[in-house]
Amino acid sequence: MLVPALTAWAVSAGTLGVRPLVLVVAATCCASVAAGLLWGPPLLRVLRHRSRSWTTPGSAPGSQGAVAVAALALGAVALVLASTAGYTAAREAGPVRALAEERAMVTVTGVVTKDPVVVGGSRLDGSTVRFTLRVSEVTGRGRVARVSTPVLVIATEAWESVRWHERVRVQGTMVASEPGDDVVAILRPRGAPRSLGAPGLVARAAEHLRTGLRQAAAPLPSDARGLLPALVIGDTSRTPQDLTDAMLATGMTHLSAVSGSNVAIVLAFALGGASLAGVRRRWRPLVAVLVLAGFVVLARPEPSVIRAATMGTIGLIGLSRSRRAAGIPVLSAAVVVLLVVDPWLSRSYGFALSTLATLGLLLFTRPWGDAIGRRLPGRVRSWGPAFAIPVAAQAMCAPVVVLLQGSVSVVGVLANLLAAPLVAPATVAGVAAASVAPIWPFGARLLCWVGALPALGIAWVARTCATIPGGTLPWPDGAPGAILLTALTVFVLVSGRWWTHRARLHPVVATSVCLLVVAAAAPTSAATWPPPGWRFVACDVGQGDGLVLATTPGHAVLVDAGPDPAAINACLRRLRVSVLDSVVLSHFHADHVDGLPGALAGREVREILASPVREPPYQWTEVETWARARGIPIRDLAAGDHLAWPGVTADVWWPARRIASGSVPNNASVVLAVRSGPVDLLLLGDVEREAAHALLLETRRSSPMSAQAAGFDVVKVAHHGSSNLDEDLMELVRAPVAVISVGKDNDYGHPSPKALEVLRRNGYAVYRTDQRGDVAIVANGDTVGVTWRRR
Repeated sequence: MLVPALTAWAVSAGTLGVRPLVLVVAATCCASVAAGLLWGPPLLRVLRHRSRSWTTPGSAPGSQGAVAVAALALGAVALVLASTAGYTAAREAGPVRALAEERAMVTVTGVVTKDPVVVGGSRLDGSTVRFTLRVSEVTGRGRVARVSTPVLVIATEAWESVRWHERVRVQGTMVASEPGDDVVAILRPRGAPRSLGAPGLVARAAEHLRTGLRQAAAPLPSDARGLLPALVIGDTSRTPQDLTDAMLATGMTHLSAVSGSNVAIVLAFALGGASLAGVRRRWRPLVAVLVLAGFVVLARPEPSVIRAATMGTIGLIGLSRSRRAAGIPVLSAAVVVLLVVDPWLSRSYGFALSTLATLGLLLFTRPWGDAIGRRLPGRVRSWGPAFAIPVAAQAMCAPVVVLLQGSVSVVGVLANLLAAPLVAPATVAGVAAASVAPIWPFGARLLCWVGALPALGIAWVARTCATIPGGTLPWPDGAPGAILLTALTVFVLVSGRWWTHRARLHPVVATSVCLLVVAAAAPTSAATWPPPGWRFVACDVGQGDGLVLATTPGHAVLVDAGPDPAAINACLRRLRVSVLDSVVLSHFHADHVDGLPGALAGREVREILASPVREPPYQWTEVETWARARGIPIRDLAAGDHLAWPGVTADVWWPARRIASGSVPNNASVVLAVRSGPVDLLLLGDVEREAAHALLLETRRSSPMSAQAAGFDVVKVAHHGSSNLDEDLMELVRAPVAVISVGKDNDYGHPSPKALEVLRRNGYAVYRTDQRGDVAIVANGDTVGVTWRRR
């Protein structure tokens, strides 16, 4: 069952955004082949039996098993594809997508399907509120349509009072989301909310319990005030940002929200209580079902909570000796069912982490726990499984975590091992507090203080382990890094026994090999990277820009963040940048801004400076949301602005005006003339021919700009070396060095032969991130040089 489930998962993730008709055809083909594999051989045997006086020998058992697995896999794929086709067709039916692409003013009626989350507290302006609305009716462009479409609403603080399952009417501007997203559009309301109907009785009761828990936890210290509601009801809005970053760095993010482990703890506690209360064994499953249903309603029956409830239940089955063999088949079936119910889970990191952690628990907790227990002293030998659980979860989840943070946590197992005993008392105390809050507020406050002690312990473990030197190891970014770590993990799991046996036979050799591995894995970049005297680095972030200007030790200015959070985070880690004095966003295309969460992770960021043209609107909305979540002000830049940081100054040369021809966002890129010590740089963003020519004319008219243009040491070539450049501008500047930030084997053909020829003809020495990796400009005295960190 595991192979069919994994196959269906992979296909689901790869087909989101595909047209429903294509999905239906593919599902039909898969179902037909699956039926042929299952029923074809028996039918052939029957026909042969009728036509002959003897029976033909059957297929070998091994081949029958392979055929059955293939048929199940195709059947699971057919189910997932059919479900995705149905959901996509229902979501896309009606005019919502077209209205969003036109940025139309609309009036919609719908039901709130996710709790409003307050984002921000920005020093620039007020906070925003985000929630998901299932739209049932939309009015726009003079027509009214009945639909069933999910929409993300980004509103002002006035909308914080909206409640889950409340029916509301909203008027505002609708913009398109990215293809394959779990919402079809983004809606920005105008005015206050208008309620058309209160939530139902069950929803109101759950909200009463949630509010009681928040109020009871209000007097607690900040870490406990944030973690306790997160563990019990999934409300992470009060968790301090630095604690969230520490938990990400130590692989403890599953503890900062409702997860499968929380569900398993609640169920185990309920079953234990039922046993102590004398409830008969046959009635205990009913008790468990009722408790589970109540917990899901309390935490909200959203996809993430349903997923956690499912995985927690399966984990409890897997740990039960009497039902251990059922764990893997049940998990596999649950994965397929969840993907049929919500195909967008296939691209959810939370779903991946929960599934893999549960799979690790089912596969490895017992054998590893027994192996660990045999090596422990007699009194604590039974603790083996407790030590094995975090090791198994870490081993299975590490490849996915690499995608999130671009590094491998060495302290993750230790952190989870230390925190594991604290999760159960915090969760149970929090659930108890929520249960009694409506009738006994004083008792709820007492229970919250009981739960606060282990919650503070979890926070202390996260913060302490996050500060351990060498606690995370650099690792290749993105999918290649995840694939490499997966292969390494599989290799260790498969050959572990053989290596252990050889180590016992040759302990001296084994010790020497271990020391060599540790020495090879120990960070050595301190001696080689960043290079001494570095002033500027073009990070290897793929097809995008991620540029770093050094200010003071540990501080820098970031110009654009590239397309990948893990890639820019890894580059800044390599440069040992912990504070970003400013982040400059040349414009809002995804290859310049989508990596921003990685740059913000675990760092102090003082301001964001950006192009005044806030297009595309989806990316601008994302940047605004990320900034507000961290309380970071955003300020527009325009030609004539002067910027200064320690050791670095910059003049903004562009944009001087909006250019409607060509790509409006590209031609509104912020162009910076930077002086960093003895190094002068011109950073051209993604300006195209129209803006570059206008900049050329401005430069010729301005004596200071003309003088500066003649003295640049480095030019960051516009738009990754696109052919749509202004040759006269490149001839005017003629810097010794041209840096092109570009992705290897990209689909755009960047850098173009034309751009490379223009640079060669004008005497530039070209350095490309797709060939060199991170490219650094260094200065020693008045000497300026170029070095790089190979891929």
